[in-house]
Amino acid sequence: MARAFLFVLDSFGIGGAPDALSYGDDGSDTFGHIAEFCAAGAGDRKGLRSGPLNLPNMSALGLVAISTLATGRPPVGMAAPTRVFGLHGVATEVSRGKDTPSGHWEIAGTPVSFDWGYFPQGDEAFPADLIDAICRDADLPGILGNCHASGTEVIARFGEEHIQTGKPICYTSTDSVFQIAAHEQHFGLQRLLDLCQIVRKHVDPLNIGRVIARPFIGDNPSNFERTGNRRDYSVLPPEPTLLDRLVKAGRQVHAVGKIGDIFAQQGVSRVIKANGNMALMDATLRVMDEAQDGDLVFTNFVDFDMLFGHRRDVLGYAAALEAFDRRLPEVHRKLKPGDMVLLTADHGCDPTWRGTDHTRERVPIMCFGPGIKSRMVGIRSTYADIGETIAAHLGIAPGRHGRSFL
Repeated sequence: MARAFLFVLDSFGIGGAPDALSYGDDGSDTFGHIAEFCAAGAGDRKGLRSGPLNLPNMSALGLVAISTLATGRPPVGMAAPTRVFGLHGVATEVSRGKDTPSGHWEIAGTPVSFDWGYFPQGDEAFPADLIDAICRDADLPGILGNCHASGTEVIARFGEEHIQTGKPICYTSTDSVFQIAAHEQHFGLQRLLDLCQIVRKHVDPLNIGRVIARPFIGDNPSNFERTGNRRDYSVLPPEPTLLDRLVKAGRQVHAVGKIGDIFAQQGVSRVIKANGNMALMDATLRVMDEAQDGDLVFTNFVDFDMLFGHRRDVLGYAAALEAFDRRLPEVHRKLKPGDMVLLTADHGCDPTWRGTDHTRERVPIMCFGPGIKSRMVGIRSTYADIGETIAAHLGIAPGRHGRSFL
């Protein structure tokens, strides 16, 4: 029996989505634009990195060929390797929206066919009756924010007033989210988590995908810092996912990072938390030593999206990709005969694009392991093919959506 390791490089899109125009994202290309930016010699940032994007391990897994297939043009400044290892291809999203739950659920074999609820742009994002009900049930003096904003900006703007008044900072984005920032000591971490559960009940009728706790520490805007105690309160997937099917078959699903939250803890045997891509990689490597035959280790590497995509930090994103790439040989050394590793993404977040939103893009498929031969698997019509490939590899019955490319 085999093991499977599914790694989501959060937001590492490769452009080319056929319906990108309808999302206002026609021409977005997270990977391609980062490569172009680096190849243009945009400069070094305090010694962080310089020169063309350097991803030798992912290139050897077909990344250059994948990008070319997705967009019709090769990434600037990156030459195709002489040999490609493993299965490689492109997946197109069919779910509505371009958010985290939709992408992950579709990867796990369950596309989203309904429309999420969103909060409108304007002076106030949340309706007054919703805020009144939340404040009443949570015994709050009121809220701050009530706007569309980035997480770091809204904390810098309202953090001191939050500490003084005890009012939580509530904000949203163009995703289907209600986010709450609060100080871990002055407001209390457990109080913030309890508040999120109250809000979750109130936004269920609005079909809001996630309520997110965003705890932070510090005394003033110069040292406010979000901590690793983030928690996502998601709605349940609309039907059983690959994770549910594996657990039902008696297998273990090891959820590393925010995977457990994305699936509302459904179909999850074990949750392993870590803060930051390198800590997430360390945790994943430890779990690889512990996983048994038939298990799935499912990791989300969140920094690409949270720290660099949304903040439009091209050089930071490039450096994070290079750091991740350097650690792939460690993953390879952990593999046993029959194991499979599959790298993919859940959406794009092009750091060169307008705004701070996710971008509608195709995602890469890079699949390798002992005995897996090199083959282009083409453009897959749904992310669900990824989940069905893992299902086939682990020897469980196929689901209703998607088709294995083994």
